Amino acid sequence: MVLARVVLSKYSDKVLNVVKAKFDLKDKSEALNKFVELYGDEVVEREAKDQYVKKVIGISERHLKKYDSKKMSIKELDKLCEVS
Repeated sequence: MVLARVVLSKYSDKVLNVVKAKFDLKDKSEALNKFVELYGDEVVEREAKDQYVKKVIGISERHLKKYDSKKMSIKELDKLCEVS
C-alpha cells in the first residue's frame, strides 16, 4: 500500500463523491482506487500474471509440436477466411 496526500479540484472531488456513493464505499481513498480499477487499463496496461504467461507458452509449444513450421498457402488462407 502507498500513502499519498493529494490536492483535488472541485470537479475531481465531485467525481470521487459520486463513485463513492455509487459503489457504497467508505471513503475517497476507496473511491479513487475503484476509479483507477475501472479506467486505469485505458492508460496503463496491466502486467500479465505468471500463470497466464505459462499457459500462453504452453499453447505455443503444443502448436509448434503439432504443426512445426508448416506454412499456409494463400489459397488455404483464403479458404479459411472464406474469401473467394
